[in-house]
Amino acid sequence: MEFHDEELAKKYLGHVSYFRMKYFWIDMIDEVTGDFKENVYFEDVIERYEFDKSLRQILFNSIETLEVGLRTKIISVLSLATDSGLWYLDNMLFENKEYHEDFVLDLKYEFGRSTDPFARDYIRDHDDWDEESFDGDNPDAWMIIETATFGTLSKMYKNLKAQSPLKSAIANEFGLYSSKELSSWLEALSVLRNAVAHHSRLWYRIFSKKPVNIKGHRYGWLSNDMTENQRKRAFGVISCLLYLCNAIAPENRMKEEIKQLFSQHLKVPIFMLGFTNGWENNPLWK
Repeated sequence: MEFHDEELAKKYLGHVSYFRMKYFWIDMIDEVTGDFKENVYFEDVIERYEFDKSLRQILFNSIETLEVGLRTKIISVLSLATDSGLWYLDNMLFENKEYHEDFVLDLKYEFGRSTDPFARDYIRDHDDWDEESFDGDNPDAWMIIETATFGTLSKMYKNLKAQSPLKSAIANEFGLYSSKELSSWLEALSVLRNAVAHHSRLWYRIFSKKPVNIKGHRYGWLSNDMTENQRKRAFGVISCLLYLCNAIAPENRMKEEIKQLFSQHLKVPIFMLGFTNGWENNPLWK
C-alpha cells in the first residue's frame, strides 16, 4: 500500500483499529498474489471509511422516521380495531402463543428500563407493577409500545395471525399489499438498524436477512426485481427503507442526501454496496 501522508495514516490507525479498516480495502488486493494492487493509497481507504460513516448518519435519521411511524401505525390500527388499550395481551391475535408471551415480557422489560418520564411515573404510581409476569397493572398500548425497540416491533408484527386483516391494514399503511413483504422488510431493517446504531460498517457487508421483492406497490419501486447481489448488500434494505419513508413521510430527503453523498465521492465504488449499474434509473431512485 502507498501513502501520500504517513502521519495521517498513523493518526487514523491510532483511533480506528486495523480490523475495522481492513475490509475497506478488500477489493484492492490481488486475489492471486495476496498483495495490494498497484497505485493503492491509504488515503483512498480513508475516503471509503468516511463515506461509509456519512451514509450511516443519513440512514440513522431515516430509520428514526420509520421507527416512530411504525410504532404509531401499530398503536393506531390495533387499538382502534380492537377498541382496547390492552390488545397486546390478547394471544388470540397472534400465531405463536409462546412467542406472544416472550413478546409481552420483552415489552414490559423495555418499559421497565425506559428513562422516559411517562414510564417512570407509571411504575412509581402502580405498586403492583411486575415486569416479569402478565399479572398486575399493564400500561395501555399507546404507552408501552412507545418504549419498544424496533426488533421487538418487528417480531410482534411477524407473529400477528397470518390472515388477520389487521396485519394487512398495517402493511397497507406503508403502501404494501402483502403483510409477508412488510414482515420480511422489517426483519432486514432491524439488522440494518442494529448495524447503524452500533457503528458497524455497511461497506462490503452481507446482510443475514434479505428483503423480498414486492409484487404489488402503491408508490414508485424498482423497474425489475432486485438481483441476489442487491438483496444481500446494503442496496436492497436501503431501497426498502426509502420506500417506507416515502410512504409515511413523502417530504423526506433521504434520496437526495444519498445522491449528494455519492456525487461527493465519485472515486468510491458504490457497487460494493450493491448499487450496481443503472440503480439510479429505477422509479424509486429517480
